[in-house]
Amino acid sequence: MSKSVTSTITWKLLGGHLCLDFANTADWHASGQPEERLTSYAEFVSWSQQADVLTEKQARHLLRQAADRPEEARAVLKRAIVLREAIYEIFAAVAHERSPQATDLTTLNSALSETLARSQIAPTETGFGWQWAGEEDALDRPLWSIARSAADLLTSNELQRVGQCADDRGCGWLFLDTSRNHTRRWCDIKDCGNRAKAHRHYERKRSSVISVLAGQVI
Repeated sequence: MSKSVTSTITWKLLGGHLCLDFANTADWHASGQPEERLTSYAEFVSWSQQADVLTEKQARHLLRQAADRPEEARAVLKRAIVLREAIYEIFAAVAHERSPQATDLTTLNSALSETLARSQIAPTETGFGWQWAGEEDALDRPLWSIARSAADLLTSNELQRVGQCADDRGCGWLFLDTSRNHTRRWCDIKDCGNRAKAHRHYERKRSSVISVLAGQVI
């Protein structure tokens, strides 16, 4: 991951899959008050660069284009957030073995249709592969990779490994559980996992103290 040319934010990429990392660009997503982190087109480009969707050169180029087309940049940001919310809701449903809402699938399919129109097969050193068909100035370029990532995960054998952080405050971050026994519960063991561990320790200590005090009263 190259250093971002657009932001001082270091984005946490803990999802294990591009579309899940994009879904995690809002904090406390499962709470009643999610915190938006994609607050500008520049932040969207920043995330895209750090997630290796864009190179540094491409990121700089899109920022220059956005400066010349600010209204279009704002419109792309709104589309990005709408797509993110759809992806989040789809995979949160999958994580809890629920059926996604039809409206969310419609949003993803709409983005995917645009993505497929930009895709083409091209020769590579080892055979053939997908590449984007031009459009270097397209401000929505990062959305193509994100939509295809979501489609790839939904149609893969890894879908059953999608999980959601079990933090009871509403962290809600999504991740791909690659543990052997599918036992991952937290977005980050050093963050939500440590908090849960500390909370369990506090409750055990509190229960012990209450039991001792109850015994003294008796």
